[in-house]
Amino acid sequence: MVAPDTAEGPFRRTDRPDIMSTVERADQPLTAFAGLTPYDEYVRTMELHRMQQTLTDQEAEVAFLYVSQVMELYFGLIRAEWEFAMGHLRRDAIIPAVVALRRSTFHFEALNASWASLRWLTPMEFSRFRSELGVASGFQSWAYRHVEFLVGLKSRTLTRAYAGNPEVYVPLMLTLESPSLYDEAVAVLARAGLGIDPERLERDASVSVEPDASVERAWAQVFTARQVDDPLRMLADVLSDLAEAFQQWRQLHLAAVRRSLGAKAGSGGSSGIDWLTTSLARPVFPDLWSARTMV
Repeated sequence: MVAPDTAEGPFRRTDRPDIMSTVERADQPLTAFAGLTPYDEYVRTMELHRMQQTLTDQEAEVAFLYVSQVMELYFGLIRAEWEFAMGHLRRDAIIPAVVALRRSTFHFEALNASWASLRWLTPMEFSRFRSELGVASGFQSWAYRHVEFLVGLKSRTLTRAYAGNPEVYVPLMLTLESPSLYDEAVAVLARAGLGIDPERLERDASVSVEPDASVERAWAQVFTARQVDDPLRMLADVLSDLAEAFQQWRQLHLAAVRRSLGAKAGSGGSSGIDWLTTSLARPVFPDLWSARTMV
């Protein structure tokens, strides 16, 4: 007979102190733990599932809260990917930057799909718990504000809402005043010798990106003179995909608000769909699109 703890037997010895049994079958998952499972410890599932504390007993509020929290996590994930990409771009490591940006396009697919979980929310259902939110609004999301600033849509005025919370305000101001993802991409074009005007490179990073003729010409050159597997062409293509994904996010947001609120004012004091419609008209990566006219 083979001893259960020998290498030849169908058993394995576990030496971790949080695992109750020291010998379990090698072809079965570990099941006996002294406390939290290692998965719970890593993902912090207990903390995650304690956060869904609704303000009413309305069934619709449960989905509203869950989806809002899921979206917040995706904002943070997208921000992290873009910051990875920006670090690569500063070193002219274009391919690793493209890889990180491509990952973020998949995150956007999941983020945008989250709106489906609120597609059923009608004004009648929303009104049953909306008053309990007070002036709370998705407009106040600092995680989304980071994403918006990183695509180059900057606003110092919008940072005032967070001035009372240094943990949020300080890094958000850093994002506001630092070059955006698009600025870093334009700097790569300049270092590649594509004739970017110095004034564009020295612009005030805390204001929104405006169209620039030299950037437009540079992207047009990338589209006409570079093959699809050229790093700069790959960068242009993935930025185009991101711009479309971000625009889709804004369109879905507008549709969700129109469906659940109609033309009512937003709970955070905005004009609701009028504000979102105006925001939707602000272009992302403008030169990347106008350059196509020149090709």
